[in-house]
Amino acid sequence: MSGVVHQSFPPVVDERTETLILGSMPGALSLERAQYYAHPHNQFWRLVGSLIEIDLPALPYPDRCQALLRNKVGLWDVFKSCTREGSLDAAIRDAEPNDLPGLAARLPRLRLIAFNGGTAAKSGQRVLTENRVPLAALPSSSPAYTLAFEEKRKRWAEALRAPAT
Repeated sequence: MSGVVHQSFPPVVDERTETLILGSMPGALSLERAQYYAHPHNQFWRLVGSLIEIDLPALPYPDRCQALLRNKVGLWDVFKSCTREGSLDAAIRDAEPNDLPGLAARLPRLRLIAFNGGTAAKSGQRVLTENRVPLAALPSSSPAYTLAFEEKRKRWAEALRAPAT
């Protein structure tokens, strides 16, 4: 097992964030490029882009992040650091959680926290035990999760539908 400690990125949020999508920890290529969801086969940008009706994969990375923020979507990871060989969530060891409750408390318009994949959901729900907003589990956008794109998109659309105010 690799002894390399991987660090997550800062959150992509601002005061307008209403929906926060949490992954587990960036994969190897994402860490190398310092970009969320950098692997070309990861469907995150395509999924979210289809829901906000913007061709996110066609945009440069900084513009993708700005498009998320304009659409009141934030992005972060459940884990602050971990050791892991490769990119699979199953290989995560010695994970330290990010301060999810602290971030949620600093987002006054937050209405939903959604977890991208089972590991993020399971671990994130343990950290967010006293939470003021609904939590939703999404099918993983990872290519390792082989559910067809249209089915993932349908489930993401259902889960990300704005909660009643």
